[in-house]
Amino acid sequence: GSRENFVFLPETKPIPEMAETLYIKNMVCDRCIMAVRAVLTRCCGIEPLAVELGEVRLPRPLTEPEHETLRRELEDLGFELLEDRRQQLVARLRGAVIELVRHPEGVRRERLSDWLVRRLGHDYDSLSRLFSEVTGTTLEKYLIAQKIEYAKELLIYDELSLAEIADRLGYSSGAYLSAQFKSVTGMTPSHFRRLRIRSRRPLDRL
Repeated sequence: GSRENFVFLPETKPIPEMAETLYIKNMVCDRCIMAVRAVLTRCCGIEPLAVELGEVRLPRPLTEPEHETLRRELEDLGFELLEDRRQQLVARLRGAVIELVRHPEGVRRERLSDWLVRRLGHDYDSLSRLFSEVTGTTLEKYLIAQKIEYAKELLIYDELSLAEIADRLGYSSGAYLSAQFKSVTGMTPSHFRRLRIRSRRPLDRL
């Protein structure tokens, strides 16, 4: 495709030869990135080269005691340090899908298959097959689930119209988003927004 079809993300630092990459399950948001970075600094005294969803690059390999301490600390926070190669790749796939959905121009500009091939360097069929085998769901369904989760957040903030949210998430119309939202959650976006606003109102009065 042409250049405008690509999502350009910030460049990461070059990786030294002795670097180690860790793969971590259940990282789904910016708060997760901050939490993992804080654990690494506190437990191992290491400033990571880069922390992304599902993936951490370190300037040096961890010692066995550091690895074990980090594993326990991450588990206490609800994360899981992955050892299995297939699980590691699935964690990277999850992170890449979330990254695409939450990037302001992501799903509007680039197809999931093109993005994953470019991001992970494997062909899409093998990535799709692996993801289904390990998780029991398809990449396409996972993409929809992440889009609906993000739509919920945008609805709760109550700053964007349904049409604006649909556009941001790459839907052709608000009606299409509304139909998919209802099929996943069992309620319409407007009903969801009203429920959330009602439940928040007492807190807002405090």
